[in-house]
Amino acid sequence: MTYKSGRHFLQIPGPTNVPDRILRAMDRPTIDHRGPTFADLALEVLSGVKGVFKTEQPVIIYPASGTGAWEAALVNTLSPGDKVLMFETGQFATLWLRVAERLGLDAELVSGDWRSGVDAAAVEARLKDDKDHTIKAVCAVHNETSTGVTSGIAAIRKAMDQAGHPALLLVDTISSLASIDYRHDEWGVDVTVAGSQKGLMLPPGLSFNAVSEKARAANETSGFPVSYWRWDDMLAANETGFFPYTPATNLLYGLKESIAMLNEEGLDNVFARHDRLAEATRRAVQAWGLEVLCQNPGEHSSALTAVLMPDGQDADAFRKLVLERFDMSLGNGLGRLAGKVFRIGHLGDFNELMLAGTLFGIEKGLRLSGINSAQGGVEAAMDYLDGV
Repeated sequence: MTYKSGRHFLQIPGPTNVPDRILRAMDRPTIDHRGPTFADLALEVLSGVKGVFKTEQPVIIYPASGTGAWEAALVNTLSPGDKVLMFETGQFATLWLRVAERLGLDAELVSGDWRSGVDAAAVEARLKDDKDHTIKAVCAVHNETSTGVTSGIAAIRKAMDQAGHPALLLVDTISSLASIDYRHDEWGVDVTVAGSQKGLMLPPGLSFNAVSEKARAANETSGFPVSYWRWDDMLAANETGFFPYTPATNLLYGLKESIAMLNEEGLDNVFARHDRLAEATRRAVQAWGLEVLCQNPGEHSSALTAVLMPDGQDADAFRKLVLERFDMSLGNGLGRLAGKVFRIGHLGDFNELMLAGTLFGIEKGLRLSGINSAQGGVEAAMDYLDGV
């Protein structure tokens, strides 16, 4: 039997489920990206997306993955050989480090255990020690998709200010934007990196740089040769609603609908929904007798939960069983966590009923895997949701 009845549960931490409204919004004929209809669309989207980043500054949109936005943030603000301070909070922080190294930057990595976020006190101490201001940028991942750990960006900015250091602050929000409270302007971020395929509820294909005045000033003296990622070309074309090269037109229609949906619910309500469903998920994990990878409750992610499998249990074998028996995809362990954790995505277009189905499938899979203590997780989650 090849046909599986019902819907597939895509519960990885991104790409996330694309709601029908966005699919219908993208289902349009191709239009002239040099014509007035496109200009109206682009100007509306470029203005509206600022509210999601909580910024009054420009947001640059690329036809690219989040990795492209990482590179754009670095090459537009720095020069080859510049020192950048980075933090080992998980696989994606490590990959950003690799991008920096390949570009010829002097990337200094603060090691971590993949179970904790960026230590603001360590940021302050390292920057105070950098008396000659050789460090040109601090790069941090807001929500580490591989571990389910959220770092305090406001605390990092405070640490930088207390150190009196002029370094730029570059932040990856690929799995937190539109899912976890984030404030580009208020937190003094210079470049915010984001992607379309998670909290924005779109397919992959768009990436973003929200840029501060300080970042744009740094761009004027950046020493990298830049073509595709040039901010000044994008900003100049965006002024009249156009792009310097062919944009992802239909994804921009989807982004327009995504912004409308987020505004209809209200960003504060979006964040509260994610907080609520994430806590319910953790209650289920606790009831199963398993361990959440993130060790500090204050750093628990509201976008995803990474769960440690018991000793002797292969997380990938468990994920395979769940996929085959229940047609549900869970996130795999990445890097040093391969085979050790599975990740539950609970972000984007997601509600209580979807969570109940997700937790039921996981609980059944755990029991089929011989983890007989895995009972009562669905009930624990529902009991929590009854009270909030």
